[in-house]
Order: sequence, then C-alpha cells, then structure tokens
Amino acid sequence: MPRFLVSLCLILILSACASATSTPTLFASPIAYQTLTIPYTPTVIPPVVGIAVPTPTTISYTVVQGDTLIGIAGRYGITLESLLTANPSIQTTILSVGTTLIIPNGIQVTGEPTPTPALLPVLQVHCWPETDGGLWCFALFQNPYAETIENISARFTLLDSEQKTLSDDVAYGLLDILPPGRSMPLTLHFPPPVRADASVRVQVISAIRLLPGDARYLPVMLQGTLVSVAASGLTAQVTGKVVLVGPGTSSQLWVLAIAYDAGGHVVGVRRWDSTSPMTATGPVSFNFLVSSLGPQIDKVEFLTEARP
Repeated sequence: MPRFLVSLCLILILSACASATSTPTLFASPIAYQTLTIPYTPTVIPPVVGIAVPTPTTISYTVVQGDTLIGIAGRYGITLESLLTANPSIQTTILSVGTTLIIPNGIQVTGEPTPTPALLPVLQVHCWPETDGGLWCFALFQNPYAETIENISARFTLLDSEQKTLSDDVAYGLLDILPPGRSMPLTLHFPPPVRADASVRVQVISAIRLLPGDARYLPVMLQGTLVSVAASGLTAQVTGKVVLVGPGTSSQLWVLAIAYDAGGHVVGVRRWDSTSPMTATGPVSFNFLVSSLGPQIDKVEFLTEARP
C-alpha cells in the first residue's frame, strides 16, 4: 500500500477517535435541599452553677397521683410559702391530679432532701437557616450521670460579630426527663431577619438530677422501631411500639424522634403524644413523620416518657 494511503488511514482513525471522545456526557445533579448560607460560628459557654431560672414562671409542674405540696416544694428546693405564693388559686386541702403549678425560683430548704443541680455537656450547637431569613437552632445535650435528668432548659443567644446580643430566648426539652447516657436536643427559632454575621451561644439554665425512688415516671421501652426515609431524604416515617415495664397504667405517653444528617448534626425533631392509656399487657403503637430543616436525614433516634 502506498505510503500516503497508510497515512490517510491513520488520520481517519485518529479523527474518528477524537470525535468519539469529544462528545460531552450530559447528566443532572439533583439538589436535595436549598438553604440560605449564613456564616455563623456556634459557640458554647460553661453552664451556670445551680438552677438560675430567669423568671418565677419559667418552670411548670403537673400534679400526679400521690403528690403533696410540701413534697413538690422539697423536690424543687423551694419553701412551701413561695410555692403557695406563686399559685394563689391552689387550695391547700385539695390537690387535684393534672393541676399545673408554677415553680418559682427559690432557695433550698434546709434539712429537706432536694435534687442536685446538674451540669450537662453540650455535644453540638447547629443552626439551619430558612429561605425567608429565619433560623432554626438545635443544641444537643447529653446526660452523663447514672441518674435521670429532669427539666432541662437552656438560653439561646444570637450575637453579632462584636459579640453583642441581637436576640435571646429560653428553650425547654420536649420531654421532661433524659435517661442516663442518652442525648436530647433543645430547639429554638429565631424569626427573620437574621443578620449574616450572627453567631449562636447556648447556656444551660436548669437540669435536675432525680432523687432515688421518684415514682412520677413509669419505666418504658421501645420495640420494633422502623425508620423509612423518603426518596427526597427530607422526611422519615417512623413506627414502633411502646411497652410498659412493670405494673401500672400510663395516662401520659410521649415518643420523641430525633433526626440526624450524615455528619451527625440534628436536623429535625418531633414529639408524638399518645391518646390511649398503656398497661403492662397493652402496648401502644405509634406512627408519625419527622422532617428535616436542613440536609437529608441519615438516621433517627428515639426517646420516650410515660407518666401514671
């Protein structure tokens, strides 16, 4: 074959290869979520020592079977007189189950057993901006003690770049108690507009270690929990059963679902309230949705609480 024909063949082959590799591959990269990008640096300061309630009305208590006014006052470390002053409509001779009492800020009663204020570690503080300029913030608290912790509250403070306060408010746990070794987020919403230079600071206000033998909460456990995350990754259907461990009947039952993203950040939380009583022989089933305020849901953890 003449040399020029060989060269022509090589040119045609190379041209064909170049045409094949130069054709771009088109594909769509779906965006799972869209949020505003607000540069902030969440910070955590040491919790206050003791129970520093901002106002006398920040803690409420619901009376259960067997409660007495003096017993409630001793549990919260206040005098009976201060409890009655904060609740002038309460009759001292009749204390009905289900009555809500205001627990004022007070001092410990000498000689009476009182709960020990606890210092809780904050595992993370993370906020998710809304498209309208608002901000949802989560602070994840852990119970490192052998005792159950009750009445967790914390102050969320929004600061500017000079560490001046823009806004602040107090958040409370969606459950009254946090079992040993478990974690629970407190959440707070800052309405729009939130400045681009804002940062968030969290400070523990109250956390009470329950006294031994406290019978206001019933022991419960979860069985058969199932989490089904939607294709979008932004919602999860959660199902399961709550079983009462031991005798008794619960009149109040809560299940808390906590959603995390792949990085371990809290992205959503929802509490389910039961409308049915529960006994040791009659577990209660739950079925509800939990949604993400930020990235896609990677896992869901549960907490539960029951009262007589």
